[in-house]
Amino acid sequence: MASIKEIRTHIKSVEQTLKITNAMYLISSSNLRKARKQLSDVEPYFQKIESTLSDILHHSEEINHRFFDKRPEIPPEKRKVGYIVVAGDKGLAGAYNHNILKLAEEKMAGTANTSLFVVGQAGRSYFQEHGIPIDVEFLYTAQDPNVGRARDIAELMIDLYLEGQLDEVYILFTKMINTFRMEPTVHRLLPLDRDSFPVYDKNRDCYNRDVVYIPSVKAVMDLLVPGYIKGDIFGALVESYCSEQNARMTAMKSSSDNARAMLQSLNLAYNRARQAAITQEITEVVGGAQAAL
Repeated sequence: MASIKEIRTHIKSVEQTLKITNAMYLISSSNLRKARKQLSDVEPYFQKIESTLSDILHHSEEINHRFFDKRPEIPPEKRKVGYIVVAGDKGLAGAYNHNILKLAEEKMAGTANTSLFVVGQAGRSYFQEHGIPIDVEFLYTAQDPNVGRARDIAELMIDLYLEGQLDEVYILFTKMINTFRMEPTVHRLLPLDRDSFPVYDKNRDCYNRDVVYIPSVKAVMDLLVPGYIKGDIFGALVESYCSEQNARMTAMKSSSDNARAMLQSLNLAYNRARQAAITQEITEVVGGAQAAL
């Protein structure tokens, strides 16, 4: 049996760990609420862009626009595919980083010509350690995602796509389905798919109307599509950040529960050791008294 001093030292160590895990749980909870609010504040703007694009696509003739060009003349083995991988900056978040990085490896293994773009220190470190070349490292932290960072990423992806350096662009992120379920997700940014734009107001199809886009449909699409892609990327960054914070909350709650259970066991062991020491002292006193008689 461990000595009273050793048990007391162990108890203090676990208590300090419990304070840290509790603090990390509260911080992650606060960050999660902040990120959710940030997304909800700008969501109407990006939804309006999406609804406008949907309106143009469903009430115009077949549009042959460069952002919808799937380049069918290029065979699959020669297509240049870009993957934006959104990971975290640190661990202590369960399997959050592991799941998205493994998904990225699987996707890249099945593609001949790939370009890798990474957000998050955990992703950069992982790919460097495994000898996987990174084409562009976005030197942003995965913490505190904002529209400015999403715009920078979107502009780079659009330029590479229009210049022909990339034929397809995907973003890999973790989608938060609910508090208990987070799903690594692959979402195609470019080229856009006409069928992915829903009809927002079906009642509009009940009557005929002529819509004129000034100066042209192409010019309007050139202006709206980059904003739509920026919104897609921003949503992915926030979803990943929320998933990371939720995963960390779950991990810290589990750690705190384990620490509390360990403290109960240690306190029980401490009381038993102290009782044994008291019993030993009483036995020694009684034995000494009897020897004196």
